[in-house]
Amino acid sequence: MDVQERPTLWVAKIGGAIMDMPDALQRFLKTFSALNGPRVLVHGGGKQATDLAERMGISVKMVKGRRITDREMLDVVTMVYGGLVNKTIVARLNGLGTPAVGLTGADNQLILAHRRPPTPIDFGFVGDIDRVNHTFLYHLLEQKITPVIAPLTVTAEGQLLNTNADTIATEVAIALTQSFTVHLVLCLDRPGVLQNAADPDSAIPVLSFADYQQLKYQGHIHSGMIPKLDNAFRALNLGVREVRVCHFNQFAAVTEGQPAGTQLKR
Repeated sequence: MDVQERPTLWVAKIGGAIMDMPDALQRFLKTFSALNGPRVLVHGGGKQATDLAERMGISVKMVKGRRITDREMLDVVTMVYGGLVNKTIVARLNGLGTPAVGLTGADNQLILAHRRPPTPIDFGFVGDIDRVNHTFLYHLLEQKITPVIAPLTVTAEGQLLNTNADTIATEVAIALTQSFTVHLVLCLDRPGVLQNAADPDSAIPVLSFADYQQLKYQGHIHSGMIPKLDNAFRALNLGVREVRVCHFNQFAAVTEGQPAGTQLKR
């Protein structure tokens, strides 16, 4: 298929914060449902997993903002990501008239991964992605079914792994460039990439890779925003047409072509 003839596809990622705001989630899903053409939704759920683990008396261990996933925590994230969060979103989308199906990387080996090496930090059952089953996703989208993907992957031997949702959104977006003109939107609870993390009015309208490197070196961009932006620039460099980082309330403006959030440039 000629690149110019490829239909537009939106890949959106939402974090767990929105799941604690039912009205905000419903507004987002209404906008998402109203999109013309194919779409994919990837979600997190870290906050919900932490809350459940604490209620169950399971220790939550984090290193530099990343979750250590031991056997007990793997059970928790599987229940929360693949069950509670995923099915809540799927039910709401179907209720809005958008046929949707909930998936993890284990379903039909949608996302194959390998367990991250234990050095320098042993994160436990955490996966780094090897392959996305583009054909499976394409067939669902061809039937006008919206995939809703939880942040769980699987090894070739059948071991479930906890995997970063931004990474999943990135790799899914890249894989689907084979068949679509892909737009990737990473939705946060802040209005884009901030020049000053303490100032919500300091969102950067356009961020180049060179500027990102400079801001990271200066310490203005740090912690969890670094892997998020590393993923986002990887998507941009590997064929995704547009990547935007924005507040989930800005999603409608982004899909309408308005200058909302932070647009990434090579």
